[in-house]
Amino acid sequence: MLNIAKLINLDKPFILASQSPRRQKLLHQLGFEFEVIPADIDEDDFSDGVDPVEHVKELSLKKAEYIAKKIGKPAIVLGSDTIVVLNGTILNKPVDKKDAIRMLNTLSGKTHIVYTGIALVDAEMMKKKVAVQKTEVSFRTLSQNEIEAYAGTGSPLDKAGAYGIQDDFGAVFVSHINGCYYNIVGLPLELLYSTMKEFLMELKGIKR
Repeated sequence: MLNIAKLINLDKPFILASQSPRRQKLLHQLGFEFEVIPADIDEDDFSDGVDPVEHVKELSLKKAEYIAKKIGKPAIVLGSDTIVVLNGTILNKPVDKKDAIRMLNTLSGKTHIVYTGIALVDAEMMKKKVAVQKTEVSFRTLSQNEIEAYAGTGSPLDKAGAYGIQDDFGAVFVSHINGCYYNIVGLPLELLYSTMKEFLMELKGIKR
């Protein structure tokens, strides 16, 4: 497998500040070696009317900085957050089956936007770099039977907007997308690669 760390000059341990199995799988897909240290941050801490781009940037950075300050060792920490937005309203993870059904009914037959923020923090110097990816996702009109059957599996409960597009029945809800597929899964890979490559180059140019 390609040695991605060598390719982009990643010469420090890499830490993912998230317990998301989907983000871990995507990082493995790129060939990254990393440690998982979830950040104990309230992901639902936002105010009504908050700008979604600023929300994912702020929360991603909070996660990365929380772990960077906690570990006490050299490392590059990745924090990330994904939200679903419909008509300006943020749909986070549903609190229960009933909430998942409500969200899916709301998304049915409409186009929503998925935002994912990524934040990279160097734990030694506390230097940081933040970026955001946007993808438009259109749902076909869903039947109540489909919605309730899917919600009954429990799968939507750990996903923003109450659905997953990968390895999941939620994939058949999506008629088409405009933008990065991996962004919907939870980690935009091209954006991560490009941002990390640029960040590491910037760090090399910093005089200590």
